[in-house]
Amino acid sequence: MSNLGLAAMEVSAAHQTFLAFDFGLKRTGVAVGNRMLRSATPQGTIAAEGDARFAHVHKRITEWQPDALVVGVPFHPDGAAHENTLRAQKFARQLRGRFGLSVYEVDERYSTTEALQAGARDADAAAACIILDQFLRSLP
Repeated sequence: MSNLGLAAMEVSAAHQTFLAFDFGLKRTGVAVGNRMLRSATPQGTIAAEGDARFAHVHKRITEWQPDALVVGVPFHPDGAAHENTLRAQKFARQLRGRFGLSVYEVDERYSTTEALQAGARDADAAAACIILDQFLRSLP
């Protein structure tokens, strides 16, 4: 079973609203969505690093009050991990620790490429939206 399938099986029925992140070293795309509509909406990009990034994340969490968070985790085409895989997983752990919310990791291979091919003005936020749409469609 894929990582996405496993993550979706673990999602509590109480988790209705999700905030998703397409993590990058300099920019992090954001999207919000909910279980009932099974759709996501891009919410712009956080152009900050380190603690400044988490201040912006906190602002988004306060604004949207999500039940859980979703983080896109990139892999090589063959499924192997690389440096950015580890960075995104670290970001997911930091979110869990700082905000006390459930965090689901989703394989986000090609989400930015897909966003760019679709003509997205903000590829990072569009990629977060693609990640969250994929996650929401997988929920029971």
